[in-house]
Amino acid sequence: MREYALREETEVSAKVLKKKEHIINAALIVFSQKGLNGARMEEIAEEAHISKSNIFYYFKSKEVLYVAVLERVLSNWLSPLDRMNINQDPRNALKTYIEEKYKISKKSPAASRLYALEIMQGAPHLMPILKGPLKSLVKEKVAVIDGWIAENKIKPVSAIHLIFHIWAVTQHYSDFFTQTEAVSNHSLRNKKFANDALNTSIQLLVDSLVI
Repeated sequence: MREYALREETEVSAKVLKKKEHIINAALIVFSQKGLNGARMEEIAEEAHISKSNIFYYFKSKEVLYVAVLERVLSNWLSPLDRMNINQDPRNALKTYIEEKYKISKKSPAASRLYALEIMQGAPHLMPILKGPLKSLVKEKVAVIDGWIAENKIKPVSAIHLIFHIWAVTQHYSDFFTQTEAVSNHSLRNKKFANDALNTSIQLLVDSLVI
């Protein structure tokens, strides 16, 4: 009987997580277009094809939902960086990280633009995360890169600025999508353009450093 109860509880938890994910995906679309202040819960409910009251069952306010969306975006971005460690070959590790960042920029441009909007506004909803988990993770990865430098595997470079450069380049193709497409007539949806962008980043930010 206890085993059945646990199984039933697990199934309910999975359904709740799936429902929350569905709402977050819909909210991301609306928030990325209108921001926190401009978005209405009715629009998010319409995008998710559920009632507004159903959204409030899972998220008690628009602000809570907004933070959940931003946290999901940040979590997706940081997963590839989190996997970087001192035991890896630096070229493969940095190349893989850049590749993953480009994939995210191509797959979720709305997420990148929403995050950029939050940051430009002073990160009022994300500051505790930026100064807490994000800062700790970046400090850890700076130590990894400095370790590679100490082992003479890559040339001396400011590790934190290398990370910032990777962020800037890869997220540019989402945040400045309109400018990029207007100037080049292409975006990351074009396979050749995407490959050229990736290879250029690897050439400048990885191959130029590897000894």
